[in-house]
Amino acid sequence: MRRLGVIAALCALLGMFAGVQTASPVLAGRGPKWQIGPLTPFTLPASFCGFKVRVTPGAINEEYTKILKTADGSMTFLFTGAIKASFTNLQTGKAITENIPGPGKATIGADGSITEVHTGRNGPFILTPADAKRFGLPTVSVTAGALRFAVAANGVITSLSLHGHVLVNVCAALT
Repeated sequence: MRRLGVIAALCALLGMFAGVQTASPVLAGRGPKWQIGPLTPFTLPASFCGFKVRVTPGAINEEYTKILKTADGSMTFLFTGAIKASFTNLQTGKAITENIPGPGKATIGADGSITEVHTGRNGPFILTPADAKRFGLPTVSVTAGALRFAVAANGVITSLSLHGHVLVNVCAALT
């Protein structure tokens, strides 16, 4: 189950970056190598909130990403800008929209490990129920402040710290 949460979180992260490589490299005001990419909606299984949750990026997407590659095969994603996301309880239709502009930094090591650092308002932050209990956080949330975590190549979260607070417990807000 733990691996499912990490996979869901990674899919959310990578889904948010889908198309970044093919986006126009010429973006006013951001400088070279900053790109804007289409964000992809996704659905979280009921195991996270007790009901399926559809996560949909907002109509206005001004989130920019820069991808840095190193000789050892690792990749670092830097992201910042304006973005909102809607969360919908697919059972009841209840929805909320949250402002999640970041910024953040995600590094995927050549070995498949992941290290992420977020500051400001960020989300969705997704944990399996077991990891949510382990770290004392909601399964799906929007956070404010410094959020840092590391995931081993086998999908196990090896460290997590939040020096800030949970702004929205998404599951609770959608019930």
